[in-house]
Amino acid sequence: MLWGKRKEKRELRTFEDLTRFPMAFYKTIGEDLYSDRDKNLVRRYLLRFYLVMGFLNFNAYVVGEIAYFIVHITSTTTLLEATAVAPCIGFSFMADFKQFGLTVNRGRLVQLLDDLKALFPTTLETQRAYNVSYYQRHMNQVMTLFTILCMTYTSSFSFYPAIKATIKYYFLGSEIFERNYGFHILFPYDAETDLTVYWFSYWGLAHCAYVAGVSYVCVDLLLITTITQLTMHFSYMADTLEAYDGDEHTDEENIKYLHNLVVYHSRALDLSEEVNSIFSFTILWNFIAASLVICFAGFQITASNVEDIVLYFIFFSASLVQVFVVCYYGDEMISSSSRIGHAAFNQNWLPCSTEYKMILKYIIMRSQKPASIRPPTFPPISFNTFMKVISMSYQFFALLRTTYYG
Repeated sequence: MLWGKRKEKRELRTFEDLTRFPMAFYKTIGEDLYSDRDKNLVRRYLLRFYLVMGFLNFNAYVVGEIAYFIVHITSTTTLLEATAVAPCIGFSFMADFKQFGLTVNRGRLVQLLDDLKALFPTTLETQRAYNVSYYQRHMNQVMTLFTILCMTYTSSFSFYPAIKATIKYYFLGSEIFERNYGFHILFPYDAETDLTVYWFSYWGLAHCAYVAGVSYVCVDLLLITTITQLTMHFSYMADTLEAYDGDEHTDEENIKYLHNLVVYHSRALDLSEEVNSIFSFTILWNFIAASLVICFAGFQITASNVEDIVLYFIFFSASLVQVFVVCYYGDEMISSSSRIGHAAFNQNWLPCSTEYKMILKYIIMRSQKPASIRPPTFPPISFNTFMKVISMSYQFFALLRTTYYG
């Protein structure tokens, strides 16, 4: 009996279990969404100071990247060097804009998470009915793959020059220790001659890449977390509605059941609209920047040496996966909320009262407009959106190839 209780306790999940990964990962750069609730003022202000200093350092290096790009874009002989830094600038802009969007909508996002927590099933029986373990496992798998791929990009660019120089100097007998950087930066000082200055600049750039990677990834992880839970609620509504047999209950019980379902459905749709309001503009700029990043990274793959091809292929893959993951979850929200209308029609409603059928008809009518994420100028996010972004990227790529080789 004691073993059974322990097993049940292990299986019982909390809302925090589904949000722990993005929250903990975000804290590694100093971002704490619940900082206003932290009673430890020293920790709160230290994290905020760490976050601000990290982004000041990050944007200082971004200015250096932009300066490098401007200097080299003016000549066709250095166009390849300019396009080499262009994906990094695009990635940096996306990281900055995502962090800005999160900062502006912090209060609304925290309230959204609180509202989702209020809807979260808290008993083992209800969690099994909601299939919480499946959604958590599936979400964690996607998050892990996505995070590893994106952080591999920043890590490979950051540490490859140092690893390469160390192997050549200490193991292959090179006479000099090559002092190169993973990203093309135009420094306002000599960043290579003095070893101390070199390593100070190098690790500053590595931290800059880490800050960019975490802020780039974590906003998407929070989007995945919120959509996963809304999808879970929509799917639960569809499953229970389809399985409900009105012939086994009284008319009063049937009306009460539908009334509670309508309130629940309306609440979930309101939260979906809040997700759309918080993330839609961020996703818009994300897609525009991702189109350019995929274009420039693809161009580098076709025009660079073997070493750069490997690095930019990782970059290219990370950008593709990021767009795909966002579109996948947007499509999941649409399909799960649309299922409610089909479930309402497929249930045993024939023996029910006219009032019950009328309410059921309104549920079906409302489900014809499914929950979705709608960036301005884009259709609701789905797999079709992914194809649109890829098409935009290819158009930019073809133009760039024509300019370079023409």
